[in-house]
Amino acid sequence: MLDPDALYRIDADARPGERVPVLVHTLQGMMDAGSAGALVSSHLRETLRARRVVTFDVDQLVDYRGRRPAMTFESTGWTEFEAPVIAIDLVRDATGNPFFLLHGAEPDVQWERFTEAMIRLVEAFGVETTIGVHGIPMGVPHTRPITVTAHATRPDLVAGHPAFFGTVQVPGSAAALLELRLGQRGHDALGFAANVPHYLAQMDYPPAAAELVRQIARRTGLTLPVGDLEAAGREVAEAIDRQVAESPEIGAVVHALEQQFDAFARSGDRASLLAEPTPLPTAEEIGAEFEAFLAEQARDGGSADGEASGGAGA
Repeated sequence: MLDPDALYRIDADARPGERVPVLVHTLQGMMDAGSAGALVSSHLRETLRARRVVTFDVDQLVDYRGRRPAMTFESTGWTEFEAPVIAIDLVRDATGNPFFLLHGAEPDVQWERFTEAMIRLVEAFGVETTIGVHGIPMGVPHTRPITVTAHATRPDLVAGHPAFFGTVQVPGSAAALLELRLGQRGHDALGFAANVPHYLAQMDYPPAAAELVRQIARRTGLTLPVGDLEAAGREVAEAIDRQVAESPEIGAVVHALEQQFDAFARSGDRASLLAEPTPLPTAEEIGAEFEAFLAEQARDGGSADGEASGGAGA
């Protein structure tokens, strides 16, 4: 392995050895339904005091041809290059308590080297708890409270959280590998994945981000604002409800998901949220139906591209 310390630069004002007990990470890669993790990252950096303390060398970690950065062309020449960023900011909560926020593009390559670099930073700054957040698509209705899939390096770190899955094998991520390697080195690490309605997975979904912020605050004791996300969530919910009301097909599917969710909640069976007594459309089917409805509303001059729209958080 090449030297992990050569992957990053620490700001001159940052002092290794200074204790920062919490690190939150929101790396953007293959999966972030509802842009939940991305919304958490931007919300915390915009509403709290933050300054850059660690910058990673993206030229060593990002495949530019795999996800080409945007460039701006004006009239006769190139004027701007939106370079990817992988960085750690030192953020202070509403009462001044510090925590780290790792954000930016998920590394495409050198995961083990990047993970080792992160572990060295965790140890250098005395980080006690590392928390990753993102969104995953789930067969749940938008009319019910956001649920969260929790995981950790020790079961007691997520005691009280329901287990929505048994044993599964999924494509890996740098965030998941970081949690695994931290646990193997004796560090506490956990993650919260907001269960986003699968028919809204490609939209910005603030209610999921708000719940992730609340989960971080409960676990760490940090004082973190959620008001802006909750307000945005109410606007999104109202827009979605209007759209659902105009489509009997989508309304029927949402009702079926509500019945499934309520039956699951009553049964106390935490084996699988998708254990449902009546058949439901697949995520692809309901997503196609919902997108077709939104496209029709847009053509008719409706509100389909309002607050409930946004880029995918992949």
